[in-house]
Amino acid sequence: MKKLERKEMLHDKSVQKKAKKKFYEEELLRLQMELVKLQEWIKAKGLKVVVIFEGRDAAGKGGVIKRVAEHLNPRICRIVALGVPTEKEKSQWYFQRYIAHLPAAGEMVLFDRSWYNRAGVEHVMGFCTDKEYEEFFRSCPEFERMIIRSGIILLKYWFSVSDEEQEKRFQARLKDPTKRWKLSPMDMQSRAKWVEYSKAKDQMFKHTDIKEAPWWVVDADNKKSARLNCIHHLLSRIPYHKLALPSVKLPRRQSDTGYTRPPMNSQTFVPLVY
Repeated sequence: MKKLERKEMLHDKSVQKKAKKKFYEEELLRLQMELVKLQEWIKAKGLKVVVIFEGRDAAGKGGVIKRVAEHLNPRICRIVALGVPTEKEKSQWYFQRYIAHLPAAGEMVLFDRSWYNRAGVEHVMGFCTDKEYEEFFRSCPEFERMIIRSGIILLKYWFSVSDEEQEKRFQARLKDPTKRWKLSPMDMQSRAKWVEYSKAKDQMFKHTDIKEAPWWVVDADNKKSARLNCIHHLLSRIPYHKLALPSVKLPRRQSDTGYTRPPMNSQTFVPLVY
């Protein structure tokens, strides 16, 4: 009897898991279809949208960005993930290299980390001076107010993950060869300096959680819920309507009169391994 009960319990859990997966996949697709409508609205109305994704390492920012951009036109929705600044860029005004990536009319830019590097990793790891760190907090709110006044819609998301869940994800990356590349030296340091990063985040919120561009915190312990909640919120912050798309009629293909295709053996094909 106990074996039968255990089998029934396992079956129930399996059914629940499949139901949750089905709901997630269906809801994600529904939200992504709405993102396509938003994209067309942005293009038609000439909107300029910037979405910033920040948070702890392994908080799931990349997964959300991937789902947002998955079905969108890369000419309209661009992902910006800048690397380490060059020596020339280090000598520039701090915000200068980010300005080059701000959207033109009809574009949406997703920043996978942003100018807030200075408030986080640069400060904690000592890549900037105390004077530069303090100046960032003086300049950043005014910089954001300035770009908002220019007509840019600015959304800022912070992905909050518990230390237990972050550790779990680090361990998973360590064991999975396809995810080992995600464990950068900076990731290792963020694990070792968890408290310092927490204090830096608190200071960042204190100085840059402004009325014109507040920080929206995403509970990211559950990746799938975080993706759905973030996309749903993003859609709610930009009023849009479905636009009637122009009808498309494929033209008749040109006849091949006068054209002879080169022989197949004159071309080098990829081997048919599969």
